[in-house]
Amino acid sequence: MDISMLVERLTELNLTVATAESCTGGLIASNIVDVPGASYCFNEGYVTYSNEAKMKNLGVKDSTLSAYGAVSSQTATEMAMGVRKRASSNFGVSSTGIAGPGGGSPSKPVGLVYVACAYGDNKCKVLELHLHGDRTQIRNLAANRAIELLADCLQEIEE
Repeated sequence: MDISMLVERLTELNLTVATAESCTGGLIASNIVDVPGASYCFNEGYVTYSNEAKMKNLGVKDSTLSAYGAVSSQTATEMAMGVRKRASSNFGVSSTGIAGPGGGSPSKPVGLVYVACAYGDNKCKVLELHLHGDRTQIRNLAANRAIELLADCLQEIEE
């Protein structure tokens, strides 16, 4: 489902989405609001680059960040669940990762990104991505995969 169809379908079903982004820096929200009529389904978005912002704005637990780090499936989940709750949206979409060129490590290399979508009755799907390219390519690929994940979650609740 392309982004225009996704926005149209969310609008038809009177469903809303909010975003919580780290490594994508607002690209997920931007891709959604590029579509005319997105104001009917897009509630709000946060760019929470620092751990402090993740905790303050999204309710990510300090214990989660300490145990697993900002780049983890656990943090992506808490970001998605947190923004969904804060925005009173049907869907919460998040991204956290290492876009590079620096910042990677052997256990968390450049291109490691987690995208998550919270929806339904406390459900959350998370994807672990291993992306390749320069910083811009990694960020764009991650944003696109987050939109695809949102579309997958929408299709699941429609079934």
